[in-house]
Amino acid sequence: MHAPLAEQSPVGHNASNPAITSIEIHAPAPLRHPPPELIDALRARFGSQFSTAAALCEQHGRDESALDAPPPAAVLFALSSADVVDAVRLIKPYRVPLIPFGAGSSLEGHLLAVQGGISLDLSGMRQIVAIDTQDMTATVQSGVTRKQLNAELQSSGMFFPIDPGADATLGGMCATRASGTNAVRYGTMRENVLALEVVTAQGELIRTGTRAKKSAAGYDLTRLLIGSEGTLGVITEVTVKLHPLPEAVMAAICSFDQLADAVNATIAIIQYGVPIARCELLDANTVRIVNAQAHLGLREGPMLLMEFHGSPLGVKEQIETVQAITAEHAGHAFEWAETPEARSRLWAARHNAYISGVQSRPGCRAITTDTCVPISRLADALLDSVKDVQEAGLPYFLVGHVGDGNFHIAYLIDPDDAKERALAERLSAQLVHRALRLDGTCSGEHGVGLHKMDFLIEEAGAATVDVMRTIKRALDPDNILNPGKIFTL
Repeated sequence: MHAPLAEQSPVGHNASNPAITSIEIHAPAPLRHPPPELIDALRARFGSQFSTAAALCEQHGRDESALDAPPPAAVLFALSSADVVDAVRLIKPYRVPLIPFGAGSSLEGHLLAVQGGISLDLSGMRQIVAIDTQDMTATVQSGVTRKQLNAELQSSGMFFPIDPGADATLGGMCATRASGTNAVRYGTMRENVLALEVVTAQGELIRTGTRAKKSAAGYDLTRLLIGSEGTLGVITEVTVKLHPLPEAVMAAICSFDQLADAVNATIAIIQYGVPIARCELLDANTVRIVNAQAHLGLREGPMLLMEFHGSPLGVKEQIETVQAITAEHAGHAFEWAETPEARSRLWAARHNAYISGVQSRPGCRAITTDTCVPISRLADALLDSVKDVQEAGLPYFLVGHVGDGNFHIAYLIDPDDAKERALAERLSAQLVHRALRLDGTCSGEHGVGLHKMDFLIEEAGAATVDVMRTIKRALDPDNILNPGKIFTL
């Protein structure tokens, strides 16, 4: 097990130390656990929906990151917006932290109880409130997952395209401004959420936005809350855009001998204006890992995995264009598939990448990066970062939503080896600095959480982060909503 956050040495970027060598993990403020009278009040109101059982607290005290912290003191399972309102109103006078919890699949320590408090599990809020195919919208409670929504839409001719990989909840996807494999064509949660229902830190239930396609009425509170990581309000209901199922869908893979050729082919595809739906990259190391773990028998070289949506003629034209572009960049073994079964076979490598990577080193933990750069700078960012980790000799795997300039290198570390952790953090820091120098971002889709707090200051500037602090203090003056995330107060 790793040392708790409070015991880790904070080494990172600040005004006097611009040459950051690792990502700083800030020591938490003093724990603010619920007093006995609050425990009694919550038990009286929620009964079996409230628990202080150690196993449940441990389960809600970690996510998919490589960070550890003490678990929350209790877990409260909300089943309705009224439950959330009552929970906030009971907790507010005691200034006890409340940490929203969805599927637990976040990657940057978002749900860790670094200041103590209560985990608010929203996964039981799974009601699909309304589906309107004429207006192409759906309204769901925040615990509805993307797979649940798409299963409900199966016979409607519509779908919800945002796919971050994990079967995350829609509320959690809003909180982290998720995107994933389809973002190159359909955008992120920012572009696909029309309205929210939110419980404020004062225990008031508010609504932001409408089902109208656009609005110029007042501040855009919906966009403010998307990506706020549970620090400004608890999202209880989400209204999203739906998209028509494409008439034709085809998938394709293309292999390369050199990683640079695969990256440059991607840049050319995007700059040419091909309306590609998905464009994912695996390097040769990752393909080898997937082959070893999932027995797929793929050619072990850099690989692009692509998907095309549209009319049959339009998809055919897209594929012909992409085949020509990849051929110009030494692509070969181009294979395409039309049926769902054949597409699933081609996409198996990408879908198995994360679990195969972690299984390739039993007992490891993954420190996962999340940079995104302008498409013209993708080669500069990605190739040098892969070279760094290969020269360092640390086990890793690479996956990339390269169609929108976003890629992830996961460093696989022995959790009991402090030197490996330090090396992984140094490599991660180098990668992020490189992305920032190229006008990119420290996080394309995972969010800031605990892990990227100093990088946010470097990316946005201290004055900009101070504006964020001002908003946080105005909306949550007692600092009870997921405190200690994104920035320190």
